[in-house]
Amino acid sequence: MRVAILGSSGQIGAYLTTYLREKGHDVDEVDIANGPQYDLRDTLTTIVQGIIRDADFVFFLAFDVGGSRYLKKYQHTFDFINNNTRLMAYTFSLLQRYRKRFVFASSQMSNMSHSPYGVMKRVGEMHTKALNGLIVKFWNVYGIENDMDKAHVITDFINKGFDEGDFEMLTDGTEERLFLYAEDCCEALETVMNNYEDFTSDDELHITSNESTSIVDIAIIIGKIIHEKLGKYVIINPSTKTDEVQKNKRNEPDLYITKWWQPKTSLYDGITKVFEAMRSNYEV
Repeated sequence: MRVAILGSSGQIGAYLTTYLREKGHDVDEVDIANGPQYDLRDTLTTIVQGIIRDADFVFFLAFDVGGSRYLKKYQHTFDFINNNTRLMAYTFSLLQRYRKRFVFASSQMSNMSHSPYGVMKRVGEMHTKALNGLIVKFWNVYGIENDMDKAHVITDFINKGFDEGDFEMLTDGTEERLFLYAEDCCEALETVMNNYEDFTSDDELHITSNESTSIVDIAIIIGKIIHEKLGKYVIINPSTKTDEVQKNKRNEPDLYITKWWQPKTSLYDGITKVFEAMRSNYEV
């Protein structure tokens, strides 16, 4: 199958590109990291039009997004809102023009009206439903990340463990997340693609481990791995702030997709894999 991955250099996109190629699919990558001709905000780029036109299936993963530190700093800026608005407007117009089967990557934050990121994802969901595409909602997917300025909590902690060994938190760390290893996420996405006709745009396809873990516990796990592998101790520095927004206003996970797919990788094993991959890059 010829598959277009929009956002192929992002955290999930990079894993998915490798995963689908190993499965024998013909994958076309679209990501601004590969050059301005792949900019989904540019309505004049003919390369992107051709890739979407010729695809049998499209994964719409592209978005200006990052971890909590990135969102806290940038999601209320004009550039953040403008980038994502333009990106979605052009991409959805191409998906409509060529009548493509596609999946839009949303988030467990899509019901958070106080968050520009959540609102943008909600707008994407509305476009997707209008075009009869499928919506998947990611819950704290983790894996290797190329841009540490946008890093999520697990890669951020591991990177700090290599350097100063001080895990500075934005909150007191008591809030819980449902972390899912990126390779398990790829398997879920392939399952959705292969069973596309079994789903509708109204289905709640939450891609999650459904196992809650606090940020403090994540820090402890990573600290243990760093000590075992490097002989170093880390210092865990929680803030005094609580994250009431994530705790009280997020979506609740729906397990409908587990009729077709189940995650396989334990949290400890997944974090260890990410650590080893980051370690090899760090030592080069």
